Amino acid sequence: MSIGQWSRDLAMGARFALAGGREGWTRSLLTAVGVGLGVALLLLTTAIPNALAERDRREEARSDHTYGQQKIPKADDTLMVVDADTTFRDLDVRGRLLEPEGPLAPLPPGVAEFPAAGEMVVSPALKELLASDDGKLLRERLDYRVAGTIGEQGLVGSQELAYFAGGKGLAKLLEGPASGARIDSFGNDDLGSSDPWDPVLLLLVLVVFVVLLMPVAVFIAAAVRFGGERRDRRLAALRLVGSDSRMTRRIAAGEALAGSVLGLVLGTGFFLLGRELAASAEVFHVSVFPSYLNPSPVLAVLVALAVPAAAVLVTILALRGVVIEPLGVVRTAKPARRRLWWRLLLPLGGIALLYPMIGQGDDSGNFNQYLVVGGVMLLLVGVTALLPWVVETVVARLGSGGVAWQLAVRRLQLSSGAAARMVNGIAVAVAGAIALQMLFAGVEGNYTRASQYDVSRAQMSVDVPDGADASAIIGKYRDTEGVRKVTALSDVYLHDRRSEDSFVQVTLADCASLREVATLPSCRDGDIFAAKGSQYESESDHLAKPGTTLWREPDGETARPGERPVSWTVPQDIRPAQTREDPTGYERGGILVTPGALPGKLAAFTSARLFLSLNLSVPDAYDHVRNTAARLDPAVQPMTWSSIESNDRYATIRTGLSVGSACVLALIGASLLVSQLEQLRERRKLLSSLVAFGTRRRTLGLSVLWQTAIPIGLGLLLAATVGIALGAVLLRMTSTSVRVDWPSVLSMTGIGAGVVLVVTLLSLPPLVRLMRPDGLRTE
Repeated sequence: MSIGQWSRDLAMGARFALAGGREGWTRSLLTAVGVGLGVALLLLTTAIPNALAERDRREEARSDHTYGQQKIPKADDTLMVVDADTTFRDLDVRGRLLEPEGPLAPLPPGVAEFPAAGEMVVSPALKELLASDDGKLLRERLDYRVAGTIGEQGLVGSQELAYFAGGKGLAKLLEGPASGARIDSFGNDDLGSSDPWDPVLLLLVLVVFVVLLMPVAVFIAAAVRFGGERRDRRLAALRLVGSDSRMTRRIAAGEALAGSVLGLVLGTGFFLLGRELAASAEVFHVSVFPSYLNPSPVLAVLVALAVPAAAVLVTILALRGVVIEPLGVVRTAKPARRRLWWRLLLPLGGIALLYPMIGQGDDSGNFNQYLVVGGVMLLLVGVTALLPWVVETVVARLGSGGVAWQLAVRRLQLSSGAAARMVNGIAVAVAGAIALQMLFAGVEGNYTRASQYDVSRAQMSVDVPDGADASAIIGKYRDTEGVRKVTALSDVYLHDRRSEDSFVQVTLADCASLREVATLPSCRDGDIFAAKGSQYESESDHLAKPGTTLWREPDGETARPGERPVSWTVPQDIRPAQTREDPTGYERGGILVTPGALPGKLAAFTSARLFLSLNLSVPDAYDHVRNTAARLDPAVQPMTWSSIESNDRYATIRTGLSVGSACVLALIGASLLVSQLEQLRERRKLLSSLVAFGTRRRTLGLSVLWQTAIPIGLGLLLAATVGIALGAVLLRMTSTSVRVDWPSVLSMTGIGAGVVLVVTLLSLPPLVRLMRPDGLRTE
């Protein structure tokens, strides 16, 4: 067969699809919408690597300092930068205080000129937030006049909250706990040399991409087969006017090709529309600019070629088992029984590809990405191959029942393949999701752990700058709205004059605060205790004995001229006290002292830390504390405690899975709705005839529900089986014991069933309209 003949037949099919009147356009449009949704998601996926790379590039371009960087002297081209990051509710706000030290000081990316002291330039999202009613508390904290906005080059996302504020005397701030540096340029190459990813995290990334993209591919393959029954009658007419069977199949493929090409156009439009809307959206605190979402040209061309080719191939393969005759299509007779053996080869082949990597874990190098992708794909494709056989085998054995049940079962027996195609996408998505949830649950212990903080005793902590009036600062926090209790602990290390290497920790606090770190027999101001039972007890604890003279030498860098060492003799009335963990999980040893027992000269050497216990019933209690901290020192950021700590990369992958799953589920729901409406539209005359003969609309609606429920129930059961098998293999690959995460299995199948239920309910109003008597009208 020549290429010219193929081209003519495909072109004729395309003309039938586009010049067939309203009926032809409706059918083509349904196919195009279905394909377009899948294409849009594929284009978005191809754009993700570029978006992530661009975010990293901009983060690197605006980098202003790193810990341990070499100090540079003050000059005309230097700039003082101090971190002033903060958090508003659950949103991170990136802040920097700037003080140029000369006319050649470098400007941050996206900033036209330096803000003066008391002014700031802000990101568009932060400007909008500050102007809103919700930003009242944040306005109190960022008490600067807005002098401009940060350009796109200075931000990593459209919804990022960021500001640059003018400052004075920043060099003095850096002598305290503030983080910052003197710089002569922005940008840091160190950000590009990150730690290598461990193999398990790379495995997670690979599996996430395959699991998210496979349902899209399955859906596109199903979308090009919309309108099967009406197409059969057109093909029979072609045979009647002289077309042979091969030519007829090529013409049918041309119709599918036209719908897929139109779907490419619509998909590109959907993608461009979504690309512009991306600037106003933020998912799991991740946002992008439209310019980030530029698909890789190679991948975009691959999508543009693969979708039409898949449409032609799927149509040709689907019609190989169909006999098209001039008087009709032999499909209503009982079809040949589907064979099982070759369908089992797909999942078995997938397991064979993954088997060599079982037990590899973290210690034997990276997993072979080609074997991982191929094995997971074969297992998931196995769901689409096995589901039609399962549906056909089960519905063939279903017995009698009510009218609605019989209508549904008979319909499924006649077209079990179409029913299976409709739920293939959701079954693949659920199978992949179950496997991923098992894998995440299995390796979670390696990347998340309980933090050392006791959030039942305190929820925030803040350091008091050296030299500050600690009592006044403590009073400010105690008076802050939402603060229930302040535990103030000041520490100083003293040494024996005979051996400067022998230190003892001395903790200064009032009685209420000392009870947070030790079990005291009784306590009043002026008491002193020797902490016993600490896991950190050492040889230096003998310094806590009565009569021992302890010394504190002035700090070399911060010592004032003429400052001398300070001594202190441990009193005779020191009493033992049993230590206990403080709110950070640390057991203090050494000496516990109330304010009346420590000389004032020695108290001046202490470093204070406050543990804040909040009344969480007070709205925005955390932000009231942050506002107090900003008023006292804009460079001091209170630390918010969490009961769980997780690896940043692991958390990012899990976030990406959540975002991708939301998009895929939305796509699958839309595809099911389009498919359901197409099937109902094809059966419009049949439904109207049944109503005309007295069948109740309620019975027909229930039969449609059964037609959906039976295949989806079988599909979810198969998906759970394949998903558990795939999850078990992946867990063994990571050297993790196999454990079925039943809550995740049930939740994933429940979500899949919920999507189908919502789609079915949305299809009921069109079903009622299609059952009207005018559906019998024909031309």
